[in-house]
Amino acid sequence: MTTTTLSSPALLAVDGLGIQVNGRHLLRDIAFTLQPGEALALVGESGAGKSLLAQAIMGNLPPALKATGSITIEGTTTRADDAAARRALWGRRLALLPQEPSLALNPLNRLAPQLAEVHALLHGRGWPQAKGLAQAQLAAAGLGEATRHYPWQLSGGMAQRAVAAITLAGGAQVLMVDEPTKGLDAHWRDRTIDLFRGVLAAGGCLLTITHDLAVAQALGGQVIVLREGQVVEHGDIATVATRPSHPFTRQLLAADPARWDAFAAPTPGDTVVQARGIAKSYGGRSLFAAMDLDLHAGERIAVQGPSGTGKSTLGNVLLGLLAPDTGSVQRAPQLRPHAFQKLYQDPVSSFAPHASLAQSLRDAARLHGHAWAAVLQRLQQLRIPESLLARRPEQVSGGELQRIALARVLLAQPALLFADEPTSRLDPITQQEALGVLLAAVRETGAALMLVTHDEHIAAAVGTRTLDFSANARAAMPRAPAAAGVLHNAAP
Repeated sequence: MTTTTLSSPALLAVDGLGIQVNGRHLLRDIAFTLQPGEALALVGESGAGKSLLAQAIMGNLPPALKATGSITIEGTTTRADDAAARRALWGRRLALLPQEPSLALNPLNRLAPQLAEVHALLHGRGWPQAKGLAQAQLAAAGLGEATRHYPWQLSGGMAQRAVAAITLAGGAQVLMVDEPTKGLDAHWRDRTIDLFRGVLAAGGCLLTITHDLAVAQALGGQVIVLREGQVVEHGDIATVATRPSHPFTRQLLAADPARWDAFAAPTPGDTVVQARGIAKSYGGRSLFAAMDLDLHAGERIAVQGPSGTGKSTLGNVLLGLLAPDTGSVQRAPQLRPHAFQKLYQDPVSSFAPHASLAQSLRDAARLHGHAWAAVLQRLQQLRIPESLLARRPEQVSGGELQRIALARVLLAQPALLFADEPTSRLDPITQQEALGVLLAAVRETGAALMLVTHDEHIAAAVGTRTLDFSANARAAMPRAPAAAGVLHNAAP
């Protein structure tokens, strides 16, 4: 291992970084420098290599991928392919908040001890003090009642906040965060942004991978726009957001959900499922009180509200995956056994980890009687190349896996589809395209759609009714025909 000590005050510098696999370039010639207190946002299309860049800096690339170029951390330069040289920095000086919290948390250990370990092992604190700090930090993240929960007992947003708390506890000055606000409601998104601003105020630097340009603007600093593994624009975020120079950047900004027109509202058909008086509690806490809900063929309900308030649980009850504490759920008698389907918030957990994506899709196509050509046609609509299917789930980006999961679930031609944040890992352009494919499919089959989303603009564009879990308000409201595209908050 060869290292060089520089006099530059930069906390992080990347020079000529490239990533290849089997002679194919996934990233080309990435270069940037971050000084203390400086932020950089990395935006661009899904699958452009944003997460790979962060993994290369960490020294955590899959063995098949080869990195070139150099990486400098706090004045010490190493080759990009010298992963061992940077692993000693993990946690204390260099940290990554990963995109998939389910893969970052230990499923066999409760939440508080996982955070306490950071204080004990990285900072040498005694176990009683480490536990006390963990309890306080989880409470500050709104997880005070979940300290003894296992990761699989958390909602997606709660798991996201837990991983953020654990990552920040290390105190690393070079912090990278990968889609840190996906699955978070507006309150916790803003709180998370404030935490990152605290890192900058303390003299650290921040690399943020995000599809949400509002998050990039809130953090300030630089922005790099990636497309097909190459930088197409690099500059100050305020300038790029208002005066983009590259056509792709302009396209990305134009596709922001705030600018979408509402999708046409269908005419509701027969009742698909009828719920009467259903309620559910967890850990002694009521998630939702007794409620009635009818879902009709063709209608689209947008489900909104803070993380951890029972949105996913409601879907599981309606799908028959969980029994309600009280009340009943009755599905239309003519429906097929597999007519109720779910798109999971965490796509990687819904695929067999050791099977190729092609095998998973072929199994689903065979089960539901579809030709392989029809599967490939759907993937083409979603801009997923057939070459990706030879990989396993963890070998593709989160956005690519979300689109593959969408293609798979549509093979079942569901009568009710519960889609839990199905596009949260997608850039705005791909998000709009994927939702267009989803809505076209449910329109063809007459399926009812329940869409969980924290984005009020997506809810306004997609939903014909909204189900609001904010402040314990749960009422379904029709979208006003005269004001299509405007979200009507449910009445408390």
